[in-house]
Amino acid sequence: MPANGEFSSRRRQFLRTFGLAIAGLPVAERILASPEAPLPQLPLPRRAVRIRGSVRIDGKGKKGIGVSDGQTIVTTASDGRYELLSDTSSPFVFLSLPAGAEIPVSPRGSAAAFRPVMPDANGEMNASWELKSLPVSDERHAFFLLADPQTLDMDDIALFQSTTVPDVRASAAALSGVPAFGVGCGDLMFDKLELFPEYERGIAQTGVPFFQVLGNHDVDAFAKVDELSTATFLRLFGPTYYSFNRGAVHYVVLDDIMWLGDGYIGYLTQRQLDWLGADLALVEGGRPVVVFMHIPSYNTQHLRTGGKRPERSLVVANRDLLMQLLAPYQAHIVVGHMHETEHLYTANTHIHVCGAVCGAWWSGPICGDGTPNGYGIYEVRGEEVRWRYKGTGMPLDEQIRLYPRGTDPGNPGAILANIWDWDQGWTVTWYENGIRKGEMPHVRRTDPLSEKLHAGPKLPAKHTWVEPYVTDHMFQAVPESPEAAVVIEAKDRFGRVMTVKS
Repeated sequence: MPANGEFSSRRRQFLRTFGLAIAGLPVAERILASPEAPLPQLPLPRRAVRIRGSVRIDGKGKKGIGVSDGQTIVTTASDGRYELLSDTSSPFVFLSLPAGAEIPVSPRGSAAAFRPVMPDANGEMNASWELKSLPVSDERHAFFLLADPQTLDMDDIALFQSTTVPDVRASAAALSGVPAFGVGCGDLMFDKLELFPEYERGIAQTGVPFFQVLGNHDVDAFAKVDELSTATFLRLFGPTYYSFNRGAVHYVVLDDIMWLGDGYIGYLTQRQLDWLGADLALVEGGRPVVVFMHIPSYNTQHLRTGGKRPERSLVVANRDLLMQLLAPYQAHIVVGHMHETEHLYTANTHIHVCGAVCGAWWSGPICGDGTPNGYGIYEVRGEEVRWRYKGTGMPLDEQIRLYPRGTDPGNPGAILANIWDWDQGWTVTWYENGIRKGEMPHVRRTDPLSEKLHAGPKLPAKHTWVEPYVTDHMFQAVPESPEAAVVIEAKDRFGRVMTVKS
């Protein structure tokens, strides 16, 4: 998400006026005019490449593993061998890592199931993988979703490494041997790409391998077209879109940042959508599919603030095409970007907008909607996916912030509660002096702690452009007696009960 006042202002003006006077002007206009139309490809010099290789697990060839160059997908034969006809427009050849195999990692801690496309003089190359089986089944597994670490300087890096990293490491240890991985869900940086190595030093200390997602602050901002904006990310982390498998779940990482030279929109290129269609064709219908990307396919911030439509930088313009591809599956789209928490549901897809690791850009302990700085913990058993948001430095069962009477000057008798990971599957009940009063009324408003820390032109001191967010996960009740003891009981969709008392 935008993270300084000047850039945010320029971005808003850019999107309002469609001032797209850049090298990619025709492409940008075409996207904005018709986001579902196929996008013309940038002409690139291409040379044919024949890639041969094999995939073996514990020394034995493995059949049916997807191997791709980001355009074409082939599967391995019974002896684990494959052949892929590619060209030099594809920077990598990569695996759809099979379930049950250990995740290959670079020395820096990032997942690395890819090889650079580097043909010899005859236009041929070999790319083979020797994988190892996990010591235990991954039918039960977990992952940590770290959205928006967004470090600007070494002070931010120090906070990330001293608070987030040990917290994730402790959460991983609490899984007691359950296979786990992490996902850096974009905006790993705050434009200062030279700090990527410091981010990786942090994740390497968590003890789990990390997959990386491209965010809008992770691009080379001097690039004039989208195709050139990912050079640094590609060099450090490999492809910007790919897939892998754990247990019964198929995971996909997508790049939904369309860089326009002086700003960005949420958009999935045609090449990427074509690849995704081929990738999902190998996945049995009805299975869980989890998609990681940075910008939400959709969110409701514009509705909460009185807008008619979302900004192009806050949603994916051609999201309908993605939803069509995901329709046959139990789909979860897991994103960051917004520095707030929200859950949205369609017939078959759940959009998880995850709170930020950095909160309000490392300016304090919370995001703009009152969600604590933190990360998501997802646990999978077979085809069941469960989740919970973990506030950094907080107990895992701390999911509610209660505000006493007098907090709201406009309604001084009201008790307020922020239940940041709330979704439509929760029930929130309140009691007065032990008497059940029913469901606690839902209210759309800002979080009082965010108002205290963020409201006004001088707060917060580190980034004065931060302001409180209107959110849909606030609740309000007015007891009959000013002296009443009030208890709030919240039960999530998985039956976990959390209780707080006034």
